[in-house]
Amino acid sequence: MSQLSSTLKRYVDSSRYAETTYSKVPSGYSSYTSYGSTLATSYADSDKIGFKTSYLASPRYHHTGLSPTSGYDSSRLPLYPDSSIRLSPTYIRTQTRPPGSGLSGGACYTFAGAPSSPPGYLPTTAPLSRRKSISHSDLAQEDSYTVTLPEEPPALPDLHKDLRPRTSMPGSLLVSTFVGLVLNKTKSSKAVQGLTGLRNLGNTCFMNSILQCLSNTKELRDYCLQNQYLRDLNNNSRMRTALMSEFAKLIQLLWTSSPNDSVSPSEFKTQIQRYAPRFVGYNQQDAQEFLRFLLDGLHSEVNRVLVRPRVSTDTLDHLPDDEKSRQMWRRYQEREDSRIGDLFVGQLKSSLTCSECGYCSTAFDPFWDLSLPIPKKSYGEVTLMDCLRLFTKEDVLDGDEKPTCCRCKARTRCTKKFSIQKFPKILVLHLKRFSEARIRTSKLTTFVNFQLKDLDLREFASQSCNHAVYNLYAVSNHSGTTMGGHYTAYCKSPVSSEWHSFNDSRVTPMSSSHVRSSDAYLLFYELASPSSRM
Repeated sequence: MSQLSSTLKRYVDSSRYAETTYSKVPSGYSSYTSYGSTLATSYADSDKIGFKTSYLASPRYHHTGLSPTSGYDSSRLPLYPDSSIRLSPTYIRTQTRPPGSGLSGGACYTFAGAPSSPPGYLPTTAPLSRRKSISHSDLAQEDSYTVTLPEEPPALPDLHKDLRPRTSMPGSLLVSTFVGLVLNKTKSSKAVQGLTGLRNLGNTCFMNSILQCLSNTKELRDYCLQNQYLRDLNNNSRMRTALMSEFAKLIQLLWTSSPNDSVSPSEFKTQIQRYAPRFVGYNQQDAQEFLRFLLDGLHSEVNRVLVRPRVSTDTLDHLPDDEKSRQMWRRYQEREDSRIGDLFVGQLKSSLTCSECGYCSTAFDPFWDLSLPIPKKSYGEVTLMDCLRLFTKEDVLDGDEKPTCCRCKARTRCTKKFSIQKFPKILVLHLKRFSEARIRTSKLTTFVNFQLKDLDLREFASQSCNHAVYNLYAVSNHSGTTMGGHYTAYCKSPVSSEWHSFNDSRVTPMSSSHVRSSDAYLLFYELASPSSRM
């Protein structure tokens, strides 16, 4: 296996992949990405860094169970080992994390009156297909966890019954009418919508946590509530729009049900496990991996591009960086263009500079989230800015890590650096709370202090930028260990601007001062409008 640079190791851990390899690094995507080769046809090899990619390890994928997954150092995995299942090229979110390296969760906390956990729901294998038994000592550390029995779906409000079509009223019109009437009704009501819980079907708190974070993503919520997604449905997608339709229905239920109710995501789970078979059953899973699968599936079903053009092989190395960035973005959107991408996709710049001749090669690649390493400090607190600085710091490639300079025609000492070329509307930051060891993966419980308002990221921009300030609106939390634990979500309502804790079916108000904790795992930031900062 080729050697990876220390920088690349922050984003792609080659030791995590099994023996099935792809013939080459996916063309058009930078070396820190590791989605399947079928996912990276947007750019030509000639558009990549001007160094030969032979020094990069070919992406390897771990095929256990039904399907693998991936991430930025340990972030993105190929979705399906079955070559007959085609995945959207946009699933290049970033890197790949092997099954078992993330933070598993699924059990819910025990509350008074909660039924005892059926033995069949207790995780008998390590999460993410690691196939490692959980000892009683492991479970003892998390003795406050249990698993909720699957519950029956709640009955829809009476209003919904009244709106059932007696004739051949189109289903979309019915749903739109229902949602509109309920939303109009709540305008004069003191009840705040969007405070409905999700039932735990058995180790599904990882899913519930992410769904609540997405439900409080204002533009995505409106996209579903106002049925805007209907005009974008792409029947050429593999799932025939079933995943997007069930997701939208679930968001509508969360925003039209009583705050005291809880709804069952069972129909949605049926569709997500059809799209990504690794979620079949009731094993504990990693929330970040689930988010990547879900966003990729939603994107593919509302992709505005019905027929993808052929990948251009024209080189762009002769262009200035700004123009090259625009051309790379244009090529990407010619194949991958959706409302989901409009919200979550940004562009990352990677620069590789030869220490011998000074030649600098750049590549521009789309990203859906950023996986940030947590620095080790002997004193003082760790901040989110520290994590971002570690992610973007210049790294030296020397020794066995030397790449081949296309100008020197030899392996030379180089430096590599990442910066953000295009900031997305919704920035998802993943705190890498797992630490690889010889025996087992351990969880980092380091407290990372992050800003709730006015997170200024301009120092990480690749060029002068005046619009890179973000506000936090949701956090996916993980408590427990890598072997088992529990996911919750803290979300700021786009309607009331109040914070609430979402613990499966239980929703409670909370103070913004309690949002920061050592359990924070995924941070959801929204780009602030220039007018809101004046």
